[in-house]
Amino acid sequence: MVLREKAAGRVEAANLPRPEPGPGQIRVKVAACGVCRTDLHVVDGELPEPKLPIVPGHEIVGTVDALGEGVESFSPGQRVGVPWLGFSCGACGYCTSGRENLCGAARYTGYQIDGGYADYCVADARYSFALPEGYSDSEAAPLLCAGLIGHRAYRMAGDAKRLGVYGFGAAAHIMIQVALWEGREVYGFTRPGDDEAQAFARALGATWAGASGEAPPQELDAAIIFAPVGALVPEALRRTARGGVVVCAGIHMSDIPSFPYRILWEERQIRSVANLTRRDAEDFLALAPKVPVKTHVSDYPLAEANRALDDLRQGRLQGAAVLRP
Repeated sequence: MVLREKAAGRVEAANLPRPEPGPGQIRVKVAACGVCRTDLHVVDGELPEPKLPIVPGHEIVGTVDALGEGVESFSPGQRVGVPWLGFSCGACGYCTSGRENLCGAARYTGYQIDGGYADYCVADARYSFALPEGYSDSEAAPLLCAGLIGHRAYRMAGDAKRLGVYGFGAAAHIMIQVALWEGREVYGFTRPGDDEAQAFARALGATWAGASGEAPPQELDAAIIFAPVGALVPEALRRTARGGVVVCAGIHMSDIPSFPYRILWEERQIRSVANLTRRDAEDFLALAPKVPVKTHVSDYPLAEANRALDDLRQGRLQGAAVLRP
């Protein structure tokens, strides 16, 4: 399924040649690919410079089908996961200081590198990962972005005892399980009137769930904003205690409105999350089965990618959508 034009809003079925792995690459026979909100940002034109045409998808689970020259880290038939970060230069100051997620030459799966809305894809073996046992292919797919980015955002929230989560989708439903396992309290915020999402948050163990404009029963020590809504930043600041942090976890967000300095004062912080590192992947994929994180997924045939994207766009999902070739 291919995005042919910028901001087309939908993908199209296409018959493409089976890709051949180059040096250092693996070819993956795709078994499942998660549908991420970043895919929506690519398809809807909110991320400005996709390779066109592009095959979206960066929560890829499959088996190694062929090895490029020099690959020794994987073997044919091995199950593998391919995430958003597909390449970094390895030489710049960011890469050499453990911040390859900020590399200016980085390339991303499903954005500049053809991704997993397909029967086959190729990936750099250095940016691909063995997956934990105990997860089906569909269940493993959301771990590769909702899990990795969600956990990076969660770590940036520090040791907050009371954690607010704005936007209770795929990332939040994974992150809450880690937070509860570590003894935190989680307060879930959804679109006003989304009773199903609020019930889902409570079923997963949230201390409280309500609409994004409501005041929680306790002041928050930190908040994570997964929803791409800039107006939630001052809203979260108003609910956050002195010295707390508001983490903006998305790759795209609508403009943040002006707000009074008073709600930022007292050493509150705002920070963003950008991409992921390979260390993030190694750490979270080792952690997930210990919790154990359980993903809630809805499968769609690959040919129905547009229906899955629209269900995500309209907030009709509980958990994550996954495409199956």
